[in-house]
Amino acid sequence: MSTYESRLSDLGVTLPDAPAPAANYVPWHVVGDIVYVSGQVSMQDGTLVAGKLGADMATEDGAAAARLCAISLLAQVKAACGGDLDRLVQVVKLTGFVNSTPDFGDQPKVVNGASDFLVEALGDVGRHTRSAVSAASLPFGCAVEIEGIFRIK
Repeated sequence: MSTYESRLSDLGVTLPDAPAPAANYVPWHVVGDIVYVSGQVSMQDGTLVAGKLGADMATEDGAAAARLCAISLLAQVKAACGGDLDRLVQVVKLTGFVNSTPDFGDQPKVVNGASDFLVEALGDVGRHTRSAVSAASLPFGCAVEIEGIFRIK
């Protein structure tokens, strides 16, 4: 078990198999030492976490959904690294999309669910730049979608 996966295990997290794309795109692409990971939607145990922040979902529940997106992002990075997550050098940037009402303004608090998890799981390697934006809707009504850029060795 890799060092990062041991840390994840200590947090009670086992990475799932990297989710397959839902449309005509690739889940990740490696360019040099950079891995670009397509948007990962909020899924738990194969079930979509749906909802609209500011309407039928609380900020804390949105943050939990964002954490699930981060777990899927790491699963994709592991796949891009041939199964060796310890090749991860840095989480560079996240872009989080939050399915929310026009008057909802806590998108950063929602995406913190992913950011906080990555720092907790990876330490300084998990610190990153990021954007957290509102979306009028997301695929299949999911609550959160997050894409990421990662540096590997």
